[in-house]
Amino acid sequence: MRKPYVLLLSLTGLFLGLTTTPAHAADNGSWSVYPVASKIAARPYFYLSADPGQTLTDKVAVANKTGKPLTFRLYAADAYNTARDGGFAVRTLKERMRAVGAWAKPARSRITVPGHKTVSVPFTLRVPEGAEPGDHPGAIVALDERVAPGSGTFALGVRQAVGARVYLRVSGPTLPALSVEQVHIGHHQPLVPGIGDSTATISYTLHNTGNVTLDPKVELKARGLFGRTLLDRDLTRIPSELLPGQRVRLSETWHGAPQLDWGDITLTASAQGTRQSASASFFALPWLLAGLVFVAGVVTGVVLVRARRGRARRSAPVRRSPRAAPTPSRPRSSPSARR
Repeated sequence: MRKPYVLLLSLTGLFLGLTTTPAHAADNGSWSVYPVASKIAARPYFYLSADPGQTLTDKVAVANKTGKPLTFRLYAADAYNTARDGGFAVRTLKERMRAVGAWAKPARSRITVPGHKTVSVPFTLRVPEGAEPGDHPGAIVALDERVAPGSGTFALGVRQAVGARVYLRVSGPTLPALSVEQVHIGHHQPLVPGIGDSTATISYTLHNTGNVTLDPKVELKARGLFGRTLLDRDLTRIPSELLPGQRVRLSETWHGAPQLDWGDITLTASAQGTRQSASASFFALPWLLAGLVFVAGVVTGVVLVRARRGRARRSAPVRRSPRAAPTPSRPRSSPSARR
């Protein structure tokens, strides 16, 4: 019986831009991909700007760090933010491309790089006439055509890819815009009040509604009953780059959240040229206390209903029974009549 086979694409090094030689080349230890150095200096990424309808040309370098030849599939891809943590990622070869992935084309789609050698490949980027202004991030990707076999019940095949980032800006009006959406808070209370820690999980969505890449900052504030400040801090688990049109679902843990309080939380997201806030209310109540309040409410309700029914019985008017009709008496006969 053949084992089920799954192909997994690993874009190693594409997300981090590890600092190696050359500077900031995307690297997975076996090969690296980076822009060919300009006459002035080495470039960490491709920073390009163009007008609608303009054609650009550049070169990408693929360096083989192993002692054996490696064969790669070269392609251009659009970039996006991962839903899990907002990391920089690119579309796979089979996905539909709309920007850099559709506009850029390497001169060679397949290359073989000898061991410990580097191959440079030109590529052309044609910006269409109707291209929207703003940022269009992507990458030039070198995909290893080898498939590493897996083991176990499921044979997990892995293909690795490394890409050099492309930051393209199409000239025209730019609009930085950021929104905070779907704010929710969930409490995790100890069963017995005062015994154990209380935490809360605050989840929200950051949405880049503009056309430029943003470096967002998020501030969290929590206020309790009567406006008391419970929490005021800047969040750190925020993507450093929120790409245009992308939304990321994030969460923050609030340790030491109140066990008994009523208030609201406010998240304020800001970036250069934009600032937006959103709020959500919360009511913190320990489970045991909530259960006791519920039971007390049910008992009180039952007692009140019974008392009301008892008063209703006592105050109801007593109906008089109807008087019995008198029985007609028969006339007594006289002695003379009996004779």
